[in-house]
Amino acid sequence: MGDTAYLYSAILLLALCVVICRTSYLVFGHYFPLPPKLRSALRYAPLAALVAIIIPDVLPWTAQSGPQFDLRFLAAGVSILVFLATRNGLFVILSGMLALWSLRGLLLLF
Repeated sequence: MGDTAYLYSAILLLALCVVICRTSYLVFGHYFPLPPKLRSALRYAPLAALVAIIIPDVLPWTAQSGPQFDLRFLAAGVSILVFLATRNGLFVILSGMLALWSLRGLLLLF
């Protein structure tokens, strides 16, 4: 029973920390305004986080040989071209998945 109580109390305390951290700027933000340089730098944070998530998946890195070329890289290129042509997020997802599945199917044929 002690382990369960410890687990639930840890989850509740972590949830409380997250709520406090995320709401602190909303509650106290007007007391501590951000400098203009920091505010302009924070505009790029979502893009940087997205790149940090996608690039390791598209180009897996190994310590011995560096980035590994994969079919996901080609599928990502196809989806980028579709995005530049259509600017439609649904088409980007569909074209990337279709390109990946098609390339995997062609690779199995040869």
